Amino acid sequence: MVVAFNVTHGEQGDWVVLRVSGELDLVTSPLLRQPVHDAVAEGRHSIVLDLSEVFFCDSSGVGVLIAVRRLMRSCQGRLRLILPAQGAVDGSHVNRVLGALGVRRLFDVYADVDDALTEEAEPLPA
Repeated sequence: MVVAFNVTHGEQGDWVVLRVSGELDLVTSPLLRQPVHDAVAEGRHSIVLDLSEVFFCDSSGVGVLIAVRRLMRSCQGRLRLILPAQGAVDGSHVNRVLGALGVRRLFDVYADVDDALTEEAEPLPA
């Protein structure tokens, strides 16, 4: 079975919202990296990555998320991840992978896009 990987681009106020679906792995990681780099090149420094529809993430996927975090920090930007606690069997696969690797605390994580875009909303605890 072939699963399509997709990144859709949207904007809400100052934020670029990238909705990602499918498997985030060695083959698809560059397909996520490029739209982030494009947004930063356009001067957009507030990015939300909605990973709620990503059902698999390997070390390449984690690597691209860490690289995106590094890029956003280098330009004094803001990065927020959407990793809902509820999801496919026991919650977000990406959330579990980041937690197991001990890097989940590096990210500001929100349950949904609305929370991520609300300045008063607090990130979910690691």
